Amino acid sequence: MSSEQWTVKRLLEWTREFFRSKGIEKPLLEAEILLSTAMKIKRIEIYTNYETEPDESQRAVFRDFVKRRGNGEPAAYLAGYKEFYSLSFKVDKHVLIPRPETEDLVLKTLDILKTYPDGSRLTVADIGTGSGAVAVALAKNLPPNAAEAKIFAVDINCEALSLAKQNAETNGAAEQITFRQSDLLGSVAELLDVIVANLPYVSEAEYDMLPSDVRSYEPKPALLAGKTGTEIIERLIYQSADRLKDGGHILLEVSPMIAGAVKDAAAGLAGGRKNAEIILDSYNRERIVHIW
Repeated sequence: MSSEQWTVKRLLEWTREFFRSKGIEKPLLEAEILLSTAMKIKRIEIYTNYETEPDESQRAVFRDFVKRRGNGEPAAYLAGYKEFYSLSFKVDKHVLIPRPETEDLVLKTLDILKTYPDGSRLTVADIGTGSGAVAVALAKNLPPNAAEAKIFAVDINCEALSLAKQNAETNGAAEQITFRQSDLLGSVAELLDVIVANLPYVSEAEYDMLPSDVRSYEPKPALLAGKTGTEIIERLIYQSADRLKDGGHILLEVSPMIAGAVKDAAAGLAGGRKNAEIILDSYNRERIVHIW
């Protein structure tokens, strides 16, 4: 064992099998993320360093990462970042780890923005911004007709909001985004064209069924909504009645378990807005409720 050369290639192979035995969904990807972080190189550089042997300090960091990941700690928190919409976001215990399915929320929002006339000076609010992933992804990908859009990134948690500001600066989007500490729309007086939100939507019953690496490490207030899972979403829709412009849109990421309930309730909660639809995500699950 001691005579074996622990090259990048060998470390990845061993770790992939170890993670696979632990039931980790993407074992090689996570091994690459953690090893590149330990070596302080970009993940893409892993491929040109297969025959390199990391030094002992790098291997020590990597061993610690592997042990902690094997015990359930999310790779994104260990590495300190998560890729989302081809951008890199710093994450820590104060924010949820951005999920691939939330990229569908960004895509649908961009599709809505494309329907406005050229030169529209739109106002868009990302409520419950967390790491800022949605707000920053929108700011970096605004369609030409909505290039002058003003984006508000709103969160009740000051630590999350500080992290979102850092992510906006790192990704070159800080000048396009106004950050606001607020309980939903409570401190947002501006009239809005589009409200987009990935709020807590897990019910008490569903929370107990979450994977242990989510339940044990990600912030509970950002996950758990209440008994039914619709409580915080319904509050936002109520508040939107006098914040959303005529012809405006609300796009909500939800659990497939409550999508129908949110859609059914939307007409009565949205200040006379009678149109609501459920949109499937890339995994063919009921993930987004669109109200207009």
